[in-house]
Amino acid sequence: MEEKKHNGQFKKVIGLFGGISLVAGMTIGSGVYYLGSYVLERTEFSFGLALLCWVIGGVVSMLGGLCFAELGASRPVAGGMTIYLSEAYHPALGFVNGFSCFILTCSGSIASLAMAAVEGFRGTLGLNDITVKIVAIIIILIFTAVNLRGAKMGVAFQNFTMVARVIPLVLIIILGLFLGDNSVDMSLSMDGTSAEGQGITGAISLIGFATFASLWAYEGWTNLNTVGEEMKNPKRDLPLAIIISLGFITLIYTLFQFAIYKVLPSDQIVSMIGEGDIYLGNAVAQKLMGGFGHTLILAGMTIGILGTVNGDVLVFPRTYYAMAKEGFFPKKFAELDEKTGVPVAATLASSAVAIILVIFNSLQSLTDLLITLSALLNVLCVGAVIIYRKKYPNLERPYKVWGGIPTVVITIILFGILLVNNFIEDPKASLLGLVIPVIGLFVYAYFKKKNGGKDYRGEGIE
Repeated sequence: MEEKKHNGQFKKVIGLFGGISLVAGMTIGSGVYYLGSYVLERTEFSFGLALLCWVIGGVVSMLGGLCFAELGASRPVAGGMTIYLSEAYHPALGFVNGFSCFILTCSGSIASLAMAAVEGFRGTLGLNDITVKIVAIIIILIFTAVNLRGAKMGVAFQNFTMVARVIPLVLIIILGLFLGDNSVDMSLSMDGTSAEGQGITGAISLIGFATFASLWAYEGWTNLNTVGEEMKNPKRDLPLAIIISLGFITLIYTLFQFAIYKVLPSDQIVSMIGEGDIYLGNAVAQKLMGGFGHTLILAGMTIGILGTVNGDVLVFPRTYYAMAKEGFFPKKFAELDEKTGVPVAATLASSAVAIILVIFNSLQSLTDLLITLSALLNVLCVGAVIIYRKKYPNLERPYKVWGGIPTVVITIILFGILLVNNFIEDPKASLLGLVIPVIGLFVYAYFKKKNGGKDYRGEGIE
């Protein structure tokens, strides 16, 4: 029997559980395991402040998620953020988002996660930097091959890994809370930190800088919008998937960090981080369950990270497809395979850039570069909710942000505070991350001239 062809259209294969799997699967990756060490460092090893930062990071992400849910339910189109920014602000900004995604944020996410999947074995197997990079590249190639066979296969793997990734987290939480015998200092006092005596300004600076580190662990909630056209019922399922996922993730992340503090003595945590051993959850498993526990947690963590790589390889090329349809990326990127409905050229190009980033960067350097640019683009997209309501008042909105415009404004203010504070605390990484958008403006001008002055505006709103 002849296989059904696709006629250049995306298949609607993603339901509510698939949506939750994609959000959770692209969010719960390596970040929760290693970024806890960065948050602790930035709070100067104040456990109470570190936990507060994880909660704030979750709340800020949840607020952003509510805003994206309105956009996604109203405009379930391939390309997500790129389309919203084009229609709300200016075509150049939409292009800059897509270009930055291709050159750094999205491809860098694939690269950093592939490396993180291998980094956990560095100490156990005695891996060196070259070996880590080689295996990371192999991982990217494998998931590229999987997703070239169609979104259905990619989503199926995502469903499996979502369950698998939660098991080690829940296991550490349960065992840590019940077997951990440390008395965790939950004080939110600034005494003994560099912010002591600096009042509210010092407190905001310290907490904001540490919270910013946690945001990369929550990053991923923006990506479901990118595959909105492939959801069976996006107007209902897209908002539900985002809200359910982020609420669950915030709870899991905070409890996971607390369980670590309950099990590992503070001096051991300080020593491990000082020596570059940032995967604290592995040490908890080793202490509570011995070698078997360590292996189990490492396996679960790795499967979870691989699931995130899979989700990234599946989702990101849809943005490049949307841009290419308007003539602002190579024409090949706009072609969908007749049988699978996959943008093959866009997927291959996305993975190729990710591999290049693996070769030339370390895990930490990529993480530092990605956070600032991702947060900036996210807050601009949050602001698009207000602009959409003014520019397109008749657009059907099956879901609206809880709390209305005040919620959107509060979200923008919170992101703004974190961005400004991070720029003050780490100007080098912030400035490097902003170089890509500037280059993107020149590339945009080139494509616009090539297209005879035609702007990139996504698919438009009728």
